[in-house]
Amino acid sequence: MNADSPLVDAPPVLAPLAARYAGGREPVSDGVVRAMPVILRLERPPAARTPVLEAAAAAALAVCLDPRAQPGGEWHEAVSIWVGTQIRKIARRARGAHWAAVQELPGVTWEVDGAEARALLPGPVDEVPRVVSRLQIGGTDLPPDDPPPPPADAPVIWLNAALELTVGKAAAQVGHASMLYAAAHGLAEVPRFAVRDADPERWARLCAAVERGEAVAVRDAGFTEVAPGTITCIAAPA
Repeated sequence: MNADSPLVDAPPVLAPLAARYAGGREPVSDGVVRAMPVILRLERPPAARTPVLEAAAAAALAVCLDPRAQPGGEWHEAVSIWVGTQIRKIARRARGAHWAAVQELPGVTWEVDGAEARALLPGPVDEVPRVVSRLQIGGTDLPPDDPPPPPADAPVIWLNAALELTVGKAAAQVGHASMLYAAAHGLAEVPRFAVRDADPERWARLCAAVERGEAVAVRDAGFTEVAPGTITCIAAPA
């Protein structure tokens, strides 16, 4: 989707994101830094990297498409304000009792092949509940795994393998990608996203697809790990 693409009927809460990606004006900050906490369940031993990222991508979108986030719902104000400014996410890790504790907070837990992630209701970063703020952010990483080819009918979020993102950073990026993809394609339900690493040759083809309006790209704000404007991942149809 590019500036010349017609807008699709995005879900109401994602409409500002669709308009922005289609070439609309960038949001004006109100001075409050907001983020969606994305909690990755990393027990000992942890789940594999790929399903963890796929669960994170789906959970972030699931909060936005939840009936409670739609106009008139109890989450609508928090989600719509966040989508209308900047869709920042902060990934943290939890296990055991800490994982159980975050289930009590407003959000959605998603499971993929035994891996779980919970996306929480976004809000000001300086008002994060203690049960969340005590969870670690840095050092969240998992060894590479060897997933099978993506399912034939699944949209794929391709990570730029050359960046060597930590799992925490990658989880935030694929969450951005799932939202952009849903906004661009007018999705009302969460699909089964596949997450895969793209080698340099595939990445070049994906960037060309973005230029043609056939895929959506996540350009990072540059808070951590990469420079501002870096394309971290690209979501493309099956």
